[in-house]
Amino acid sequence: MSDITADQARLDAARRSQSRINLLLSLTLLGLLVLLWAVLAVSTRTFLTEINVTNLMRQAYLVAILAVGQTFVIITAGIDLSVGAVIGFCSVILALLLKAQVAIPVAILLTLAMGAAIGAFHGFGIVQLGLPPFIMTLATLTALRGVGFLITNGNTISGLPDAFTAFAPSSFLGIPSLFWMVIVVAVPSYVFLHHSRWGRYLFAIGSNPEAARLSGINVPRMIYVAYILSAFLAAVAAVLATSRLSIGTQNTGQGLELQAIAATVIGGTSLFGAVGSIYGPLLGSFLLTTIANGANLLNVNPFWQLIITGALIILIVYFDQLRRRR
Repeated sequence: MSDITADQARLDAARRSQSRINLLLSLTLLGLLVLLWAVLAVSTRTFLTEINVTNLMRQAYLVAILAVGQTFVIITAGIDLSVGAVIGFCSVILALLLKAQVAIPVAILLTLAMGAAIGAFHGFGIVQLGLPPFIMTLATLTALRGVGFLITNGNTISGLPDAFTAFAPSSFLGIPSLFWMVIVVAVPSYVFLHHSRWGRYLFAIGSNPEAARLSGINVPRMIYVAYILSAFLAAVAAVLATSRLSIGTQNTGQGLELQAIAATVIGGTSLFGAVGSIYGPLLGSFLLTTIANGANLLNVNPFWQLIITGALIILIVYFDQLRRRR
């Protein structure tokens, strides 16, 4: 009994230490973000205008929501490369349902259910078939793109109901509705990850899945939960993207899986598992969006954005390796 108590005390101390590290990293990111805003405010006359700030919030929503979903998976030491393709596929499904005059709430619910089903399929491949998460989600990325193009024959689906497309450009209390959706996603995700036993289970699996199993955690079930949440949030992003673009197309979300992973890693989530937060990836997504927005305002070659993002990932992962060695 004393050994168990000592182990629990060490585990609690490690959690408190990791929480302080996450908070410090998030404060560093926040400071970097504020500094970047200050530099851009001085360098350009349009950065802090109401129009640009509103556009900034509208541009960040997609990567932010995907990064939250990606966090659940990466904390378990997994990866989900399919989220961009899930957006495109769910966009096509939603547009087809709306064109078939299915009621908007029903069409949205069916699309979200489709996203959850894709996540469950990922969990099946990883847990039951024993496939590595990288291979499983990479295969789904390719397959979903192909299925979407087969369904639409490569065409876009337009003529969606005005009641649906009117949501994306709308605002509430002067804040874009798309940004409110980030908050709607982030708050319950924060509670789930940081203030529930299921969140603690995900951290435990990422740290040592065998020890988690021996402690009574249903590891396969939690793997399912992580991938279902990731794909479900990708479906949420698909609904919002379809509303904003007013069309359904398989090309929607192309390349966003890499941006989501970049925002998650820059936000402090360790690719080795067991380390991460919800607020960190959100800050990471807004940092990447600010870099892209500032580069456009300054007429900087867009390829520099890719170089800066890659350099940030290398730097963050390097420091994460140093922390793990200590």
